[in-house]
Amino acid sequence: ACVYNSTIINTSKEMMCYSDCPIPDEFPNYMHNTKIMEYFGIYAKKFNLMKHINFNTSVLSCEQEEKGSGEVKVKIRNEKTKETSDFEFDAVLVCVGHHADPYYPLDAFPGIEKFKGEYFHSHEYRKPQGYEGKRVLIVGVGNSGGDIAVELSRQAKQLYWSTRRGCWVMNRVSDQGLPVDIINTTRITTLALKLLPISWINNIVEKQLNARFDHQMYGLKPKHRFTGQHPTINDDVPNQILSGRIIMVENVAKFTEHEVEFKDGRREEIDVVVFATGYRFRFPFLSDSILEVNGTESQLYKYMWPVGMTKHTLAVIGHVQVLGAVNPVSEMQSRWATRVFKGLATLPNDNKMLLDINRNKVSLQKRFYNSQRHTMEADHVAYMDEIADQIGVKPNMFSLFITDRKLARKVWYEFCSGYQYRLKGPGKWAGAREAIMGQKSRMFCPLHTRATTKSSKSK
Repeated sequence: ACVYNSTIINTSKEMMCYSDCPIPDEFPNYMHNTKIMEYFGIYAKKFNLMKHINFNTSVLSCEQEEKGSGEVKVKIRNEKTKETSDFEFDAVLVCVGHHADPYYPLDAFPGIEKFKGEYFHSHEYRKPQGYEGKRVLIVGVGNSGGDIAVELSRQAKQLYWSTRRGCWVMNRVSDQGLPVDIINTTRITTLALKLLPISWINNIVEKQLNARFDHQMYGLKPKHRFTGQHPTINDDVPNQILSGRIIMVENVAKFTEHEVEFKDGRREEIDVVVFATGYRFRFPFLSDSILEVNGTESQLYKYMWPVGMTKHTLAVIGHVQVLGAVNPVSEMQSRWATRVFKGLATLPNDNKMLLDINRNKVSLQKRFYNSQRHTMEADHVAYMDEIADQIGVKPNMFSLFITDRKLARKVWYEFCSGYQYRLKGPGKWAGAREAIMGQKSRMFCPLHTRATTKSSKSK
């Protein structure tokens, strides 16, 4: 996938780092994309990975041998020389993610072929320069739509933001200025959410979000409850709406040469349209015998394992949408996959995998509104624990409270960082305990750039 120049990550550094390589103390909690690349460089250097990476290389095809060995035949192309090569691997991890192939449903917008203005998918957006004095329409209220709407609203003559359903908007900065994900992603919070009725959770969270700004008054209130969507993360949207830089509008009804008519009959003259309409799921290099994608659905056990392979020598990594960071999730998936590849862990038979896939599909349909982005949702802590259980690295809270009460309190009450899954079992890391004990101080470190004194309490 591509990012615009100003992209800031939506997950804080302690929640998104890999489990055996803490992000440097001085790095900001919400990192600019250049800082994330710097961290990836640190990680690659620590584990001497660069020599194993072939840049400027495309994978053209990937097929499993029909024989019992399970070897995977891969054809690649060097994009500089255009030479192709064939390889056979004992196992393959597919790590292309799910933000690479833009979903661009132009046929759903009548009259778009007549429109004389500029239009493109958010995947192509890079910077706000060049949109000064223009009337811009953003279609779609996901995270990309929100980021681009805010950025262009500071340059454009007027910014209109179109939505079919509305959305709940969370901010990165939570109570007391803490990153929101370290508040929400704890074991005790996860347990509470599991025990409480879903209606209670919706009432509590929606009350909190509306206390920040009234979603109905600002034209963003959705038709669904909070837990029925993957939330949009943005700190600046309400301010830009309040200042009139962003105007919320209904779904598009049709385009004319220079105008857009919305479902409520409103018409606006528009110069530029950005379709922030998400992505499709595609694996063009995989043969259908390995994995067939039907629209936005794919038959992957635990969002990883294709069903029906003669031998499980291929796994899909990062093809899951959690309310949190994908990095530690992808790492956990990779740890499980390598165990299976080595024969140290086994998977259930095809029938049991299909039963689990269908059960999960029904659960998602009950919880979320019907959308292509909601076919691969998972709760962060629950999913991490589920995969960790398969590996044998899930923390044993009972044992921890007996042997190391100070650490146990950190693991239970503080945010569920990836370090927890390095305390024991395969891949145990000697630095895991220290990393957990110091995770809050690393969070505060980049904020302590100026000495201050606490105000004395009034008597």
